[in-house]
Amino acid sequence: MGDLTGRRAVVVGGTKGLGRAVVDDFVAAGARVAVVGRDRAALDGLGPDVLAVAADITDDDAVRAAFERIAAAWRGLDIAVNSAGVFLPPAPVGALDPADLERALRINVVGTQRVMRHEIALMSGGGGAIVNFSSNLGAHRTQPGLAAYGTSKAAVSALTRTAALDHVGAGIRINAISPGPSDTTMSVRPGETVAQRDARVAAANPSGRVARLSEIVAAVRYLVSDEAAYVVGTDLVVDGGVTA
Repeated sequence: MGDLTGRRAVVVGGTKGLGRAVVDDFVAAGARVAVVGRDRAALDGLGPDVLAVAADITDDDAVRAAFERIAAAWRGLDIAVNSAGVFLPPAPVGALDPADLERALRINVVGTQRVMRHEIALMSGGGGAIVNFSSNLGAHRTQPGLAAYGTSKAAVSALTRTAALDHVGAGIRINAISPGPSDTTMSVRPGETVAQRDARVAAANPSGRVARLSEIVAAVRYLVSDEAAYVVGTDLVVDGGVTA
């Protein structure tokens, strides 16, 4: 799984957290990497080794323009990782504002499908591998107060499985990864310190800790590698045993 030299990869939501860790790993492995994100300052900070393209995944015109730029630069695509998403503050279903649920679905589900359309088009004729970021919260377990996030991520997993069957005949492998709590700012709840996050996760996780970014990245690298050529439509859970 070590060498991605010459592979053309796009990471959507690659300016921070797990997405940024994937970008750094792909660059180190020799891939040509494009990053699609909405934070222009963060994109500017990625350096000269990546093709930085600004776009909000809820904006159809902006996404189309972003992938037109990538297509003009590379004439195709081998790898896509879709990590852009939103985590909303907890709220019980009876008090959940429908607008918040709609926002989670618009970003996490519709946004993922919006970029996948363009990724699949760029892979048509040559094949490729797509990995969507889901979560162990949703398709695999639930927690009180996380209906918006969990529902959206369960939908991402279902979308991934259906897309995998739709496009495997064209040589495009589509899979999802469902991490548990990882060492990112997203896993820190409002008003919580990193140390408090670590203690909370340790008490609930059989492995006794949050995931290191490198552990999630390794799973992503496997799913996009030639070694995973027969892995289609899976949702790989990487959560230290929480859902075992």
